[in-house]
Amino acid sequence: MQFRHEWKHEINSIDQMILRSRLSAVMQRDSHAVGGVYRIRSLYFDTWNDQALRDKIDGVNFREKFRIRYYNNDLDYIVLEKKSKINGLCSKQSCRISVDEAQKIIDGDLNWMIKSERALCVELYAKMRSGLRPKTIVDYTRDPFVFAPGNVRVTMDYDIRTGDFRTDFLNPATLTLPAGDSHIILEVKWDEFLPDIIRDAVTIPGRHVSAFSKYEQCRIYG
Repeated sequence: MQFRHEWKHEINSIDQMILRSRLSAVMQRDSHAVGGVYRIRSLYFDTWNDQALRDKIDGVNFREKFRIRYYNNDLDYIVLEKKSKINGLCSKQSCRISVDEAQKIIDGDLNWMIKSERALCVELYAKMRSGLRPKTIVDYTRDPFVFAPGNVRVTMDYDIRTGDFRTDFLNPATLTLPAGDSHIILEVKWDEFLPDIIRDAVTIPGRHVSAFSKYEQCRIYG
């Protein structure tokens, strides 16, 4: 399992414009971006007593979360993901799933998962049998940049919206609401080292590393 470093900063629209200019000069746009950005829709999982949410709020040293997501309303590419965090380092495991499989997960039709050759599907099966359930939709727009040395990825996420307790995330017309007064979130991720040119480019005076969670923000209504 590959663990990566991750910084998160809450920034404003002026910061975002400055960073777009800086990053465009030293980094490449993510190949998945359309017009420089792409839209992400995720469905996050949690237990009946919100264990994942409470672990995040309490700052538990080792925690994990499951989600399924797709990009730019394209249902031909849906991924199941598990994100783990330990000692401030992050890792992500993922596998493709079909529209039919995603709908079965949402509906609680789980028996097919135990027969899957995808280990992550089998793990999600066990977790859902122990009480994990789809919890809420999280929508946002991402402004992405990549830099090969250090495997660096810099993103700015904004227009964060919540489905509250809706789980019909395969329906592009599903109503979502602004997730409160959420900031623009700058995320910087890298493997072994962060090149100085990128470190300098993402430095904004007065902005400090935060522990912002889009899932936590999208649970503000309950």
